[in-house]
Amino acid sequence: MRAALDTPYSDTRADELTFVLGLPPLEALATLAVERAGHRVLLRLLGASHQVLVGAPDDADFSETVACLPGHPGPLPSRVERQVAGWSYDFRAETAAHHRDGDFVRAVDAARRHTEGRDDALTGTFPGSPHALTALALDPAGLAWRTWHAYPQTREIVMTWSRLEPRP
Repeated sequence: MRAALDTPYSDTRADELTFVLGLPPLEALATLAVERAGHRVLLRLLGASHQVLVGAPDDADFSETVACLPGHPGPLPSRVERQVAGWSYDFRAETAAHHRDGDFVRAVDAARRHTEGRDDALTGTFPGSPHALTALALDPAGLAWRTWHAYPQTREIVMTWSRLEPRP
């Protein structure tokens, strides 16, 4: 699902993103609910950031938030492995800095193509640049997802990969 958002970024640089597990649902600009592996997964766009909730709508068993959050320490970790609420959780993040506009545009277009036309992906575009976007996509099997956060002003793209597996 593609959402044209009528709001400016709430965070402006990749290094302003923070990572928090367990937050309640935050105000979202767009949402997409998907059933996957017997669980409800809610993909949520928050400004130039994201939140993923797994479980019941008002009582999620799990939440991952990558956003600019006052009062939460940064920076975004490159890897987190944790046992959370009956799950084994693995998170990875990488920031790609592009020195040329053309390289950045091609990378954003690749992320857009990865999510386009899918019923298990949510892409938000922001005013001011066709390359300002945040996208979330579920993997085809299991409880796993990828995200892209594109910052045209610095030509950076933050990419994350997350996986939840029931703890034995």
